[in-house]
Amino acid sequence: MKQKKKQDQCSVYERGGQLVLALNSEMIIPENAPVRLLNAQLEELEYGKLYEAYSSNGRKSAAEPRVLFKVLVYGDLCGIYSSRKLEEACQYRIDFRWLLEDRKPPDHSTLARFRTGRCREVVEDLFYQFVRKLEEIGETDHKAVFIDGTKLESRAGRYTFVWRKSVEKQIAKVREQVRQATGLTTPAALRAHLEELAVGIAFVHGSGRRKSPEQKAWEHLSGLLERWEGYERQLEVMGETRNSYAKTDPDATFMRMKEDHMRNGQLKPGYNVQIAVNSEYITGIEAFSDRNDIQTLRPFLRRLERFQQARYEEVTADAGYESLDNYLYLDSTGQTCFIKPTNYDQKKSKKFRKQIGRVENMAYNLEEDCFTCTQGRKLPLRRECTEIRDGQFVSTAWYRCEDCTGCPCRSQCCRAKDPNQPKELCLQKTFWEKRAETTQRLTSERGVHLRLCRSIQVEGAFALLKNDFGFRRFLTRGQANIRTELFLLAMAFDLKKLWMKGEHGRLQTRASEKMTA
Repeated sequence: MKQKKKQDQCSVYERGGQLVLALNSEMIIPENAPVRLLNAQLEELEYGKLYEAYSSNGRKSAAEPRVLFKVLVYGDLCGIYSSRKLEEACQYRIDFRWLLEDRKPPDHSTLARFRTGRCREVVEDLFYQFVRKLEEIGETDHKAVFIDGTKLESRAGRYTFVWRKSVEKQIAKVREQVRQATGLTTPAALRAHLEELAVGIAFVHGSGRRKSPEQKAWEHLSGLLERWEGYERQLEVMGETRNSYAKTDPDATFMRMKEDHMRNGQLKPGYNVQIAVNSEYITGIEAFSDRNDIQTLRPFLRRLERFQQARYEEVTADAGYESLDNYLYLDSTGQTCFIKPTNYDQKKSKKFRKQIGRVENMAYNLEEDCFTCTQGRKLPLRRECTEIRDGQFVSTAWYRCEDCTGCPCRSQCCRAKDPNQPKELCLQKTFWEKRAETTQRLTSERGVHLRLCRSIQVEGAFALLKNDFGFRRFLTRGQANIRTELFLLAMAFDLKKLWMKGEHGRLQTRASEKMTA
């Protein structure tokens, strides 16, 4: 016989004369545990879009979608990314059992389907809901944002690569073969030609049957057409900016990774992950297939503005983001630019100053609009052209030395092979003006402080994600799936940061507002 008695907040069972205490998770989990903060914060989000993804017909889901989402975020916070390990944690760990609200633990297939299915459709909205909530409670603002990128390896096979140069070389060979055989220059024309030839050919197949010369010629051209169209599809996948992709993950581009077990910088399929940090929180995250950061700044800022419904006043980034287009874009949006010029550190070296042919090492006379080289010879303005880019005038000027004859430093200054050709400079005036303004801004008290904050906050965030969270490689393929991983990871990072700031009494503190003495 089994008798149950209540004693305080636990239960006592009598089995064969032995008392058994049933543990209560509410008593075991401390009040300041991260799982309690996570549950309270995520409970306040709006999950309407998540439940709309489920059909109203059919059997009700065994696992509550809201609870599954909490489990995934808390798994990332604990550094558990595998669906099977998450299943094990839900079965045996008391904090996960508490988060499940005494529901049946989900299996790994349920968690995997939810991560790559319905969660993928709404995770971005839920993340930015939480970002806006951080702003409401005074943890973030729209004063300053720090942007940086890193390369993360894809799950694609390392040897399933397709290179643009190789494809372009092969497609040129196929095009030349078709031109010599038929005189045609497009796949569409070749396909129409094959359809006309097929009308008068009696096709035979199988062993013991001899193919006619016309059928052999038709099959040869058909093979060329198949290769031609296949190469064009590969170029279409790469687009205009990419030089490679992986066959098992076409969205991944082969990039040189800094973190490599052999320390030799091998090329691996990966993504360029961009993050925006404000007040130590990740307020934006996105994955791009572009290898460099120049092309990522504008779409990333537009996405932040779209989901946060506000613009940051100050944008701080490293030298990898410097370009005229980015300068013009920030000017058009009214955002103050703190992008480090690419030659900011180079100008301080002796090697750079010894390169007398560089425009930075020549004196400029504003009144005469001319440069003066180290030998005292002038380079006046020869011609100038102006174009409109992004609604703004962009000026390009050419300066040429009056006479370089007999100059002892000509070999160090001028790269022209013709000994009679004088030194010439092609200068994008608008770019240099923007660079000069940014350099002056960076050397101010505010600029020095923001550069220091950028190196601490955004690079520190990447260090925490890779080392403390142990996230160094994506578990899924395709940009849609890896974006889901990133948003879950960023939300876990922000929740842990909120918990740590609360534990140390640092809530509502912003390092970007503190000015250096």
